[in-house]
Amino acid sequence: MDSTRTTSQKAPEERQHSAGEWRALAVCLTASFMTLLDVSIVNVALPSIRSGIGASQSGLQWVLSGYALAFGLVLVPSGRLGDVRGRRGVFMVGLLVFTAASALAGAAQNETWLVAARLVQGVAGGILVPQVSGFIQQMFQGAARGRAFGLLGATIGVSTAVGPLLGGLLIQLFGSHEGWRWVFYVNLPIGLVLLPLAHRLLPGRVRREGTGTRSDLDPVGVVLLGVGTVLLLLPFVQQREWPGLGKWLLIPLALLVLGGFAAWERHYGRRHEPLVNLALFHRQSYGLGVFLSLLYFAGFTSIFFVLTLYLQNGMHYSALEAGVSIMPFAVGSGAAAAVGGRIVTRIGRPLVALGLGMVVLGLLGTVLAVHQDSTGSVGLATALPLLFAGIGSGLVISPNQTLTLSEVPVERAGSAGGVLQTAQRIGSAAGIAAVGSVFFSRVGNSRPDWSSGLQLGLVTAAGLAALALVVALVDVFTGPSNAPRAAEESSA
Repeated sequence: MDSTRTTSQKAPEERQHSAGEWRALAVCLTASFMTLLDVSIVNVALPSIRSGIGASQSGLQWVLSGYALAFGLVLVPSGRLGDVRGRRGVFMVGLLVFTAASALAGAAQNETWLVAARLVQGVAGGILVPQVSGFIQQMFQGAARGRAFGLLGATIGVSTAVGPLLGGLLIQLFGSHEGWRWVFYVNLPIGLVLLPLAHRLLPGRVRREGTGTRSDLDPVGVVLLGVGTVLLLLPFVQQREWPGLGKWLLIPLALLVLGGFAAWERHYGRRHEPLVNLALFHRQSYGLGVFLSLLYFAGFTSIFFVLTLYLQNGMHYSALEAGVSIMPFAVGSGAAAAVGGRIVTRIGRPLVALGLGMVVLGLLGTVLAVHQDSTGSVGLATALPLLFAGIGSGLVISPNQTLTLSEVPVERAGSAGGVLQTAQRIGSAAGIAAVGSVFFSRVGNSRPDWSSGLQLGLVTAAGLAALALVVALVDVFTGPSNAPRAAEESSA
């Protein structure tokens, strides 16, 4: 694209994106923060939940994994529902149910009640989250879209990393016996404020272009994808609760079901708009971006899992102290994501590759810091390398999301974003299982070696980030263009 055309488009684009649209984005990001926070904030609350309601180890596992499983199950169908029926209504339903489920979780009197509330929470979060990327595609174009995705990336990074800090602070304030309830109650005022704002600020339904195919919700596709996703996630989220190797037989069964889903989508797409238009994967920016996201989230999410366990159980940090120790990653990630969103339209995939390289180096630096200092001051020793890794992470998540969705038409933005986020959830579950296995191989015995377990776990996470770096480099050297084209984004 020549510079004259870019310049001539920029001024109208800036006039088009009103203050109201940025306020609408703030509503979306706050809701995303709330739902994604609940992925990580519960980690530090588990001891409080155990003492508060006498939850079993299996029950605690389902408090964590049930949310992730339900969340991942509905992402693509709810994204499709927003595409077809209108995103604002779907967003508000998800927000209302999430808020109500948070109240039920906080009021739980036993583990069955709490697990059921967490499952409903997960479904509601999975309904809400894909609407956000759809709204960004709908409301913003060109460089403004990159900035919006940059803010979304900052939200993802900060919510994941700040969860342990906020959870620790709430438990410190309200006590170890009942403090866990406020981990859920904190969502109530946020949800109640956001509901009227969402109704007033979020845009209505997009008029769909004529595509020559009929639009519906593809119920057979929904069932096949749901069954395949559950079968794929279950052995990972239940890895420690289901002993033996039999659970891994679910993975080839899942792949078989997902293969049937792909065949059905090709057949269904001849006369209807399918749940997932597989032609999206013919675009290198989308196919490689989804794969990169799966690999990166496998390493990214597992960092906080093993760090929290190491600091609380191994170093005997309080929940608040553990959260403060992880904060440098959140600070670096949040700041860099906002910057990355602004410059990704100029730099493209090389920016993601740079960020991944920084994450790998930062994690290896954290391993070195733990190796040299495994005393009570280890939280201070790891601050600088975690900050460096966090900056790198901020240059990965939002730029990759911008590039991956850059050529997706607006009318498919919800389902396409749902596929991307499902890949993130599958990656997170698989990464926690893989990194956790390495970690527990050193700490799950009568003489736990916490330092060695953390070091091996972080090396494994760095290896997953390195694999994502390989994918990014493939896209850099083989892709037709390293940066999304503003003109194509505007017309998408």
